[in-house]
Amino acid sequence: MTTAPALLAHGVGGRQDLPITLPQLVVAAALTLVVTFLALGLLWREPRLDRDATGGRPVPGWLARLVDAPAFRWVLRGLGLLAGGWFCLGLLGGPDTPDNPTAGALYVLLWVGLAPLSLLFGPVWRAVNPLRTVHLLAALAARRDPNRGLRELPDSVGWWPAAVTLFGFLWLELVAPQRATLPVITAWLAGYATVLLVGAVLFGASWFDRADPFEAYSTLVGQLAPLGRAADGVLVWRNPLDGIAGLRPRPGLVAVVIVLLGSTMYDSLSNAPGWLRFSQENGLHPAVTGSAGLSLVIAAVAVAYLAATGAAARIGRTGAADARQVPGEIAHSIVPIAVGYVVAHYYSLLILEGQRTVALLSDPLGTGANWFGTADWEPHTELVTPSGVATLQITVIILGHLLGTLLAHDRALYLFPRARAVAGQLPLLALMVAYTVAGLLLLYAG
Repeated sequence: MTTAPALLAHGVGGRQDLPITLPQLVVAAALTLVVTFLALGLLWREPRLDRDATGGRPVPGWLARLVDAPAFRWVLRGLGLLAGGWFCLGLLGGPDTPDNPTAGALYVLLWVGLAPLSLLFGPVWRAVNPLRTVHLLAALAARRDPNRGLRELPDSVGWWPAAVTLFGFLWLELVAPQRATLPVITAWLAGYATVLLVGAVLFGASWFDRADPFEAYSTLVGQLAPLGRAADGVLVWRNPLDGIAGLRPRPGLVAVVIVLLGSTMYDSLSNAPGWLRFSQENGLHPAVTGSAGLSLVIAAVAVAYLAATGAAARIGRTGAADARQVPGEIAHSIVPIAVGYVVAHYYSLLILEGQRTVALLSDPLGTGANWFGTADWEPHTELVTPSGVATLQITVIILGHLLGTLLAHDRALYLFPRARAVAGQLPLLALMVAYTVAGLLLLYAG
């Protein structure tokens, strides 16, 4: 990912820093998935995960009262508004130079930082989203119910708007020309705010759930958080696998997870020497090449996923109606894979460029002020070494695929007749192996 001339590339580690050779790593990862699959087939014969989100251990009473208190929710909304206002200072009044924190705040602190925050605390963006708060305040001022719009939003819409807006943001992040400059960021954010606020007026606050790319991203990742809600709304400590197993199929869900996974794969491809050479020599504008590349990688990920789930449905001998449900039922198993790629790709960027952006946020207008006392910070690099990053990348990618295999296995025990459950998972295993091999090869292509 490139956000500004001063931003560091996310890939600090490389193939030369691997503890084993790349071919050995690919073979070891594939064998790990196969062995895990065989072990699950022998030892995990009944569904164990809580797909209905009914379990979990209630949190201490004081914590539940704090989180559920209206005052606490308004504090979070206020912090979101303050952060959004501070961001707008740099966006609208700051210099269009690498010392402006706007690009780093959007691409690093918000987009990359949402993943660890959501993994720890759940869907945090929903609680602090400044546009959601603006809509709420406007509705309260007009004495209207914020959940009611001018018309009903059909359930069939699902997450399709979020899939579109998520693709739009990822195109901005990975492809758009001059994507770190203030005019480009301002234009995209103006369109983003217009789509969400107009949609909220038309359809009510549920439009944010359906259309905000950051809420969709945070919600998906937040399903893996140890803190969540049971079906009755009680705040509980839970097994993260139960949390993600409780992600129910809905229209557009498959599209959202495929766009998220495919974009991270394209990010690796776009930094490979072969792709860079092709982009420079094919005679087309880089934005055209990048748009085509991003779309084709996402399409390839989608075709592989739909082919594998379709084959699983046929082998598992589900009925025609049930077969159409299999892609949505298995979609949750892609989430830990996507999270693994996000951590692998952006860990070093978050640590190094995140510190630099925090320092720059002390003076968003470039006047020489030091509002937070962080202007003189120098990034600490102790947590980012080439060998350490390479090892982390290997670990999180393989772990993500292992969790995906486990989740797919457990769901298959729900979906398929018991006698066909293991056989029905063979296409899903092939999919996980293909994603793992492709991901590792792309990640270390440079």
